[in-house]
Amino acid sequence: MRGGRSQAVLSRRLRCRSNVVYTWEAGRRFPTAAVFFRYAALVGVDVERGMTAFLGTLPEELSGRAWDAPATTAALLRHLQEGTTVATLSRKLGKGRVSVGRWLKGEAQPRLPDLLRLIDATSLRLLDFLDIFVRPSSLPAAREAWHVLEAQRRLAYELPWSHAVMRVLEIREYRELPRHRDGFIAARLGISQDEEARCLRALSESKLIARRRGRWVVTDMLTVDTARDPGAGLRLKSHWARIGLERLPELEPGGQDLFSYNLFNVSEGDWERLRELHIAYFHELRRIVEGSEPPERVALVNIQLIRLDECAP
Repeated sequence: MRGGRSQAVLSRRLRCRSNVVYTWEAGRRFPTAAVFFRYAALVGVDVERGMTAFLGTLPEELSGRAWDAPATTAALLRHLQEGTTVATLSRKLGKGRVSVGRWLKGEAQPRLPDLLRLIDATSLRLLDFLDIFVRPSSLPAAREAWHVLEAQRRLAYELPWSHAVMRVLEIREYRELPRHRDGFIAARLGISQDEEARCLRALSESKLIARRRGRWVVTDMLTVDTARDPGAGLRLKSHWARIGLERLPELEPGGQDLFSYNLFNVSEGDWERLRELHIAYFHELRRIVEGSEPPERVALVNIQLIRLDECAP
């Protein structure tokens, strides 16, 4: 982040008497979250723009706020918390509940390592957060994981079924096979064997899966943010919406698969409440999925909340 700028000059511009930037880079001290955001702005990062891209939509409590204010950090942490209990968050972070509670209330500031752990625990997108400030490929500790994530992003766009194939490789039924059986994945997902072979080949070439003891195993899997490329993300969402439509006739009355819809009018205030509920539901779903063991089933969820009376021409 510092680039060719002087540590001492930046420390002075932060209004610090000592060369605090040196101590950060030496790993002897760490800035608080608010000071980190101030430093980022000082070296030319558009923090609000980056956080808007990271969060998808900047919530009202964060829009137009000073990012180097402790109250803004607390609002960000509460937004990321989204229904997770303080006890659960503290367990994930390895921090005491009192400390985590004080961060959420704005009574204390997490230091940078704790902020990064919190981003990772709540969003599963730490690399995308880092990308706001510096290219992860330039960081030795993040370079390999970033290349994996970029490969997964490309595959998600070019071969959407590849991620579903990876999910099948993780389920217990596949892992209990004595060795890989061609057509097993295709039958499980309802795709062609050609599509299965194409996905396995691309995943293997991207080093996202490897052949071990006769079966394919997933070597790494990260959360892919499709908001980074809106056009490609829209095509990907359209693909899975079509899959939902294609599988609709297969739904059995009273079966376990669900498809629901409701057409209604609502006040502007309640529309915003529904949007918040929609987002909270998706976040809660992700949390359940993250902790679900053992993996036994591959599932697809498509959820839409659309203003029918304000359609684009």
